[in-house]
Amino acid sequence: MAACFFMNAVPRADAQPSSAPEYEVKAAFIFNFAKFVEWPQGSFPDDHTPIGLCVTNGNPFAGALESIRGKTVKGREIVIRQCKEIEDMASCHILYVGSSEKRRLAQLLPLIKDRRILTVGDEKGFAQMGGIINFIIVDNKVSFEINVDAAKRAGLEISSKLLRLAEIVRGGTED
Repeated sequence: MAACFFMNAVPRADAQPSSAPEYEVKAAFIFNFAKFVEWPQGSFPDDHTPIGLCVTNGNPFAGALESIRGKTVKGREIVIRQCKEIEDMASCHILYVGSSEKRRLAQLLPLIKDRRILTVGDEKGFAQMGGIINFIIVDNKVSFEINVDAAKRAGLEISSKLLRLAEIVRGGTED
């Protein structure tokens, strides 16, 4: 039942590289990911702190993220920030790592692996390298994989409802 809700809430789209519809679907997925993830106690300074959705350099979303800016999840507003450096990620709860960061992934993921950040990407191998959620294309549709080990290291609890919809990946960014 919940799987049906999630899938109905986030329509799949035909994959077209860097297409606006593809990134609108990915923005909707990210919004829904936030509904099915629990951050550990202390991740937010208070009950009113917004969920920081941060995007690295080379943001492919253009205006697609505007559709979720200001929406609320679990009583928290979503705010969108651009991050250029690791220091900019202090207020991030969700971090989208764009494919423009491909060369820096091997350095970036180990630096943030223990932070309470839901990392989301769409680069081949992102989840295997230690990213938590990676968009993939299956049968010309946007889908996703989840690295359960990376989520555990970050202290995030991902709902079984979301896990049932994902391809499960393990490992990456070992100590």
